[in-house]
Amino acid sequence: MSRIGKKAVQIPAGVDANLNGRVLTIKGPKGSLDMTVVSEVDAKIENNTVKIIPHGDSKRARSMWGMQRTLVDNLVLGVSEGFTKTLELNGVGYRAQMKGRNVNLQLGFSHDILYQVADGVEVKCPNQTTIIVSGIDKQKVGQVAAEIRSYRKPEPYKGKGVKYEGEYVFRKEGKKK
Repeated sequence: MSRIGKKAVQIPAGVDANLNGRVLTIKGPKGSLDMTVVSEVDAKIENNTVKIIPHGDSKRARSMWGMQRTLVDNLVLGVSEGFTKTLELNGVGYRAQMKGRNVNLQLGFSHDILYQVADGVEVKCPNQTTIIVSGIDKQKVGQVAAEIRSYRKPEPYKGKGVKYEGEYVFRKEGKKK
């Protein structure tokens, strides 16, 4: 039995849930998101909660049960609070700044990197070494943050690169004579 799947998703005040066939739509103060529920599970809305119920006891139905419940919870959190990821730039001359809707990154290459931000995601640079990615869709926010980080991942010797806030970079000792 899925421990996560058994829990019902609470719908807070100000958030509206609607089930039309297999499409679940969640509307809140920050926007609206929808998802298609897979055929192995059913969704029911009752008493300001969304409950996910599996069809049968197959391995796929049990694995989809917990995952679909988590996806519904992410939709509710997204439209009510939103998601945020913070990136830090460590290194001499490493900078980030906004140019319109794009992010201009200087990461020690011979050229600047101009990253085009996806729709539905907002990026801010409060200072030159911090990038804040926010939005209502958890997957898009994580994807944008991962793409920005992938240009220069933190290296283990000096710790230079783009890292998530609070990320631990395993440090190695350099060569010795």
